[in-house]
Amino acid sequence: MAIKHYKPTTNGRRGMTTLVNEELTSAKPTKSLIKSVSRTGGRNNQGKMTVRHIGGGAHKKYRMIDYKRNKIGVTGRVATIEYDPNRTANIALINYRDGEKRYIIAPNGLKVGMIIENGEKADIKVGNALPLKNIPVGTVVHCIELQPGKGAEICRSAGSSAQILGREGKYVLLRLQSGETRKILGTCMATVGVVGNEDAKLVNLGKAGRKRHMGIRPTNRGSVMNPNDHPHGGGEGRAPVGRKSPMTPWGKPALGHKTRKTKKASEKLIISRKAK
Repeated sequence: MAIKHYKPTTNGRRGMTTLVNEELTSAKPTKSLIKSVSRTGGRNNQGKMTVRHIGGGAHKKYRMIDYKRNKIGVTGRVATIEYDPNRTANIALINYRDGEKRYIIAPNGLKVGMIIENGEKADIKVGNALPLKNIPVGTVVHCIELQPGKGAEICRSAGSSAQILGREGKYVLLRLQSGETRKILGTCMATVGVVGNEDAKLVNLGKAGRKRHMGIRPTNRGSVMNPNDHPHGGGEGRAPVGRKSPMTPWGKPALGHKTRKTKKASEKLIISRKAK
């Protein structure tokens, strides 16, 4: 995997970079594992905008990813490594021995032809999925469940992972990349290895059009809006914020304000907060 730089032939090309993903082996997705997704433009069923800056974008199909890894005891062979327009990570097509095909998040080091397995008896090998209680301390894992059987919820993006620190009864201690240390039930599934395509975060889009292709519309500064649109708005010419601290469009503190509920059920499972 490498990053390609372009000559500044135009203003949009100046500084633009793209990923040269040599590990990709197939350009077309498997038809049985894709589906169409309707576009909302950030609007709800009443036509009211509930999420800003969403709209447009290149046409794409959604790839159905196997986050549960519940084919226990059935080995599978890696058929292809593919690009997925819906996420930063690449995906791998797995052909299982019983004939079923599934997509998984492709970890770093997974190659075409490798054999993977799910379940308690699986080897500690890149791409294999096991319950956390069966994975040795110090192992790096990704695609981790928070509730048994629900499917992976954390460490799914490119380059992400967590490290197993130890065990406390029925819980396993994990250190996340944010610096947070938390307990997760040992019966939750996790996949061995680090999510691949780690250079995705180093890409410089270079021009506004590439952001539009991703379905992201422009963002205006609050200071150029009217007072009825944003707390920073109004005033003659360039004016300061006019508040003790910068605010969100809805009047709440924008920098450093904690929004997590203090009475959330999982609060007791967090041992130490994320590093500042």
